Amino acid sequence: MNFTVATRMNGFKESVFNELSMYKKLKIAEGKEIIDLSVGSPDLPPPAYITDELNKHIKDPTAYGYTLTGTNEFKEAVSSYYRTRYNVSLQATNEVLMLMGSQDGLVHLPMVFANPEDYILVPDPGYTAYATAIAMAGAKAFPLPLKAENEFIPDLSNVPTEIAQKAKLMILNFPGNPIPALASVEFFQEVIDFAKKYNIIVVHDFAYSELYYEKEKPISFLSIPGARDVGVEFNSLSKSFNLAGCRIGYLVGNPGIIQSLQVLKSNLDYGVFLPIQKAAIAALTNSSGFSDELRNTYKNRRDTLVNGLNELGWNVEAPKASMFVWAEIPKGYTSTSFTYELLDKAGVVVTPGSAFGETGEGYVRIALVQDEEILLKVVTKIKNSGLFEGES
Repeated sequence: MNFTVATRMNGFKESVFNELSMYKKLKIAEGKEIIDLSVGSPDLPPPAYITDELNKHIKDPTAYGYTLTGTNEFKEAVSSYYRTRYNVSLQATNEVLMLMGSQDGLVHLPMVFANPEDYILVPDPGYTAYATAIAMAGAKAFPLPLKAENEFIPDLSNVPTEIAQKAKLMILNFPGNPIPALASVEFFQEVIDFAKKYNIIVVHDFAYSELYYEKEKPISFLSIPGARDVGVEFNSLSKSFNLAGCRIGYLVGNPGIIQSLQVLKSNLDYGVFLPIQKAAIAALTNSSGFSDELRNTYKNRRDTLVNGLNELGWNVEAPKASMFVWAEIPKGYTSTSFTYELLDKAGVVVTPGSAFGETGEGYVRIALVQDEEILLKVVTKIKNSGLFEGES
């Protein structure tokens, strides 16, 4: 029997992560030692106070039914967290929506608001799920280039009027993936003015909000006056509390936007397992200092890797936030060819910048997902590869 996939599948490509994983397995089969810094999945466990809460509720025989929506307790915990962390007041009843991880909401929200032929303004380079979301909606992407000369902030003045008038959403991500840039208050104010002028919904992906390493803290979009009129903010417990596999996150902000997504969600799933919600509540309400410890761990990893790479001649900039290094590659390579050269000669896996959009060409993304000892080994392996001889 012959099967024909739907035409919408033309908008989906095999993930570069799958391709790299297959190639990595070939190298391992050849007996090569491979260190993988390509996937941004936390390698650290959640703190004990979270896992203790999860264990306690898993033993409750009444906890195994459908939850349908987030519990009031979870929504109140999110509200409290935002009030404490970002000085943002939220109405738990209608300005908080629980999600099966922030990506759940990110890939479904465009389906709620964008019709085929509508435009969605999207960062380039940007997280690969944004392209998936646009393809699922049948909409058109209009890239907002993130360039070093603009400190990786999009220039909204370059968006043609005819595109802005047809745009339904603008997706932003600060601190970002793959580029660990931070937005300013002034930029977010410009975004709000732009969104109001053209009636565009602003979607801010704030998944890396707790991973910052300098005095400058990431800014919640919702902390800017007028932001709630035009947009929403996605957040997650995956990176902030090492709960990536538990799949729990949330959307906060404009109640009309949240209600519209909730209608779609009510037709798609039956909620998050109650013990996971209980663990998330503990994470959001506990003041154990875990976030400070996590930041310190990633900062030490960042310094170990960045300092080591700079010493061997690969000049890379230390990120102020996020869990990635956005590294410009040597001349004479494409981002893909350099990625495979690094894998072949050094046994280190990174992600080509072009996987995140056309403007990502010339860079690779390196994830800080190994401990300092392993990162020192990475530096040694790259040094011994000969790729940077004469560069230091």
